[in-house]
Amino acid sequence: MADEINITIDGVAVKTEAGKMVLEAAIDAGVYVPYLCYHPGMKPYAACRMCVVEVEGGRGYPASCTLPVQDGMSVRTSTNEVYELRRSIMEMLISEHPHGCLTCHRIDLCGPQDICLRHVSVNDRCVVCPKNERCELKDTTRFLDMDLESALTYKYRNLQIETGDPFYDRDYNLCIVCGRCVRACEELRGDNAITFTDRSGKALVGTSHGTSLLESGCEFCGACIDVCPVGALVESDHKWEKANRVEKTVCPHCPVGCQLNLELNKFDKVIRVVPELNSPANKGQACFKGKFGLEFVNHKERLTTPLIRRNGVLEKATWEEALDYVAERLPQYKGDQFAILTAPDSSNEEHYLAQKFARAVMVTNNVDQTSDTAPELVHGPINALGHGAATNPIWDLEEARSILVFNANITEGQNVAAVPIKRAVQAGANLVVIDPREVELTRYATLWLRPRPGSELTLLGGLLKSVYDQGLVDNAWVEENCRGLGDLAGQLSKLDLDTVAGETGVSANDIQQAARLYAGSRMSTVVYGLDNVLREIRKECTEALSNLALVTGNLGRPHTGLYPMRRGANEQGAWDMGCVPDFLPGYRRLSSHDDRDFFEQAWGEMAPIEQGLNLEAVFAALHSTLKALFVVGDGLVHSAESADAGEEVADVLTGLENLDLLVVQDHFLGETARKAHVVLPRSAFTEKHGTFTSMERRVQHIRPAYKVKNSEARPEWETICGLAQKMGAAGFDFQDASEIMDEIASLVPEYAGISHSRLESEAVLVARPDPSNPLPIQVLYSEKEHKGLQLPCTGPDHPGTSCLFEDGFAGDNRPTIAAPEFRTVHLNGAGEESLLLVPGRVLYSDRPMEVVAGRLNSIKREELVSLNPEDAGSLGVVEGDPVEVKTRSQSIRGVATLEDSAHKGVVSITGLFGQLAIDLDASDSPDPMASAPGLNIEPATVSKAE
Repeated sequence: MADEINITIDGVAVKTEAGKMVLEAAIDAGVYVPYLCYHPGMKPYAACRMCVVEVEGGRGYPASCTLPVQDGMSVRTSTNEVYELRRSIMEMLISEHPHGCLTCHRIDLCGPQDICLRHVSVNDRCVVCPKNERCELKDTTRFLDMDLESALTYKYRNLQIETGDPFYDRDYNLCIVCGRCVRACEELRGDNAITFTDRSGKALVGTSHGTSLLESGCEFCGACIDVCPVGALVESDHKWEKANRVEKTVCPHCPVGCQLNLELNKFDKVIRVVPELNSPANKGQACFKGKFGLEFVNHKERLTTPLIRRNGVLEKATWEEALDYVAERLPQYKGDQFAILTAPDSSNEEHYLAQKFARAVMVTNNVDQTSDTAPELVHGPINALGHGAATNPIWDLEEARSILVFNANITEGQNVAAVPIKRAVQAGANLVVIDPREVELTRYATLWLRPRPGSELTLLGGLLKSVYDQGLVDNAWVEENCRGLGDLAGQLSKLDLDTVAGETGVSANDIQQAARLYAGSRMSTVVYGLDNVLREIRKECTEALSNLALVTGNLGRPHTGLYPMRRGANEQGAWDMGCVPDFLPGYRRLSSHDDRDFFEQAWGEMAPIEQGLNLEAVFAALHSTLKALFVVGDGLVHSAESADAGEEVADVLTGLENLDLLVVQDHFLGETARKAHVVLPRSAFTEKHGTFTSMERRVQHIRPAYKVKNSEARPEWETICGLAQKMGAAGFDFQDASEIMDEIASLVPEYAGISHSRLESEAVLVARPDPSNPLPIQVLYSEKEHKGLQLPCTGPDHPGTSCLFEDGFAGDNRPTIAAPEFRTVHLNGAGEESLLLVPGRVLYSDRPMEVVAGRLNSIKREELVSLNPEDAGSLGVVEGDPVEVKTRSQSIRGVATLEDSAHKGVVSITGLFGQLAIDLDASDSPDPMASAPGLNIEPATVSKAE
């Protein structure tokens, strides 16, 4: 912790920390100093000069945002001289900004539909500005008591308002060139989509390339909107609406666990989403999914009543009728004929009850989540370390000196987790990316290893061998903390680096360099997914990645460790709760009589011993043994599209028709629900109590933001309890979600210190903007940090665990280094002439493209289809030929480009992130973010296009 010092602000003694700026100390002390360019988390800038102060014994009027505090300093923020200087600065700032909206005396009286009788000709009223009463410039002019009626007429820039890009609009006529958006993009996000531009000799803000965000490499994260103090950057939807109140929640779209502030209007409609500045999970950042993907909670097609299929038609029913219908039929399907699948955004309490219902009531271990398409993701760490979550906090990555990213499209899948990685690279860290696809992080990589699909395990073996051969093993740490090093050494002795290079297509020099970059740092991390790794080698790949961390000693310290990139928002919690077919709650083993006996004592029923069906086994069993299925959410079809099960979506939908009983609880009547016998309306995450556990083991409380009018939707925990009670089962008489968490805490040691009351008491929400307070609304969202609690949290007084294994390993807890067989799996297409399509996606294009303007802009460019010359020759294709690539899910036209570096049998295409944003924004789906397409390798045929 930094040294504490004493300063005086306006005669009041203030304690602060050395290294802070005066403005930060004032904000911490509750002293208002106006500012327009400062923003928490960004470097001091002093562009607007609005925060000038006087310092006793000092010269001039320094900007407090760049003035470091000094012990004994005396600062005056509100002298007449400072006040007049700020007014002069404001006059210059608004010389190019419409200001009728800033000081109109009727501002608190008129509404959007009112006619201003006193100023009929004025077209810059507050209700015309899209920032309508949310403008920091307006707050500052009021604070300075500016009289602008006699001010010079502003010079309107007459710039075209940009409204064609996805998600948000840009009106640079309102820009005050504070630079916040430019700096947020660069400093906070590690990108450069927005920059300063020159227009007729004047500095303005614009995109880095061309005029459209689609050309600039924009992630559509919304960070620039969140920091803009005026109406220059605003969300396209609801942009004129004012918030009546603000409620905090946790994003349901990915496992990062971003805390978000929901702005609601007087009708309890979510009109805006702003990420929480004080959240340790996301530090004020969000992504395109969290910022713009929550509109589904407002959608008019939300299910409001239960439906029962009668005479082939889904008809409205009461909850009593629906539960009776299901409870009467379920008992005949006990055992292997039944399965239950929870949703990625089901709460911990709901995951727990789902598996308890399956095991204690339906006598089966057939339980999983619809997002769990790669369960092997955590098998290696669980077997080696006993934990299947990230060992360190996400933002530890920012200080890492070397980062290895393995087969993970983080920018799209877990977006905010990519931010500290990019910021680390900007600070000088090395980034090694292992992926056959070109994804956004490859543009930041020090070294990109592009293995032939199916050879990833062999490549990891080559990396480990190179670590050994170059003397980079931390022998002292391994000897103290690990077991099994000799077995791994034996397997590695069978490898030859030149042979590895031949099988993977990655040169021996690159493998050796990657080993040096990772193992040569004492602050190295592994961030990994299994996006396109074949099922046959997934488990061994995770073991090899765990071995890399173990043999180099990169565990148990800050800025080291392993980060499995889960997919579902609460997938970590589902595993912790035992909502998987091969573990009981707390990772107790089905094969252990003692573990099953433990839950028999708790539940009154013995958990079955037989291994259950996981998600992909459920797909297959739809055509055979499975007769009854309970599905939460509409992720089943999307999971079938992204799973490596060889299942066509049509086969899954046909399989659903084979069921005797299909029960679906969801927000909408989606593809799965339309096949159901019973459909139950599901409460959204904004409407229920519960907890989520993020990928970094952070347990966070979600609370109802509002109660939906004229809707009978219920959370799935209530549904499960109702069914169990109607079926005569004991142990399901919970009155609220907090009681369920109390039972979890009594049975799962890592959750022993977790309770709703504790999470609530340690996360006080103050989110009521006070019109009399000049502070901008962003600062008022929260009064303190909302940390949640990181697992393990073993008792009511335990503070939680930020970094796993800081105390090392001892005795039986010492990890065993696995010794997998390093091999290559040869993946071929469906026929003799089939290739493998390896798709990729980047933020910006390094080749010509055209943005076709419209209400929703579109991208037009020549797609390049990369082929190995031998493959091209066998197909009769030459450089520049128009070709068509066909897979089971898509058809793509482009121009052939022949590259000697391209792997034989592989065809590669790299699309733009902007096209994904266009498609999502234009989608008719009520919840398009929940089914955003991934980048899956699949068999393809290539032929000349006509």
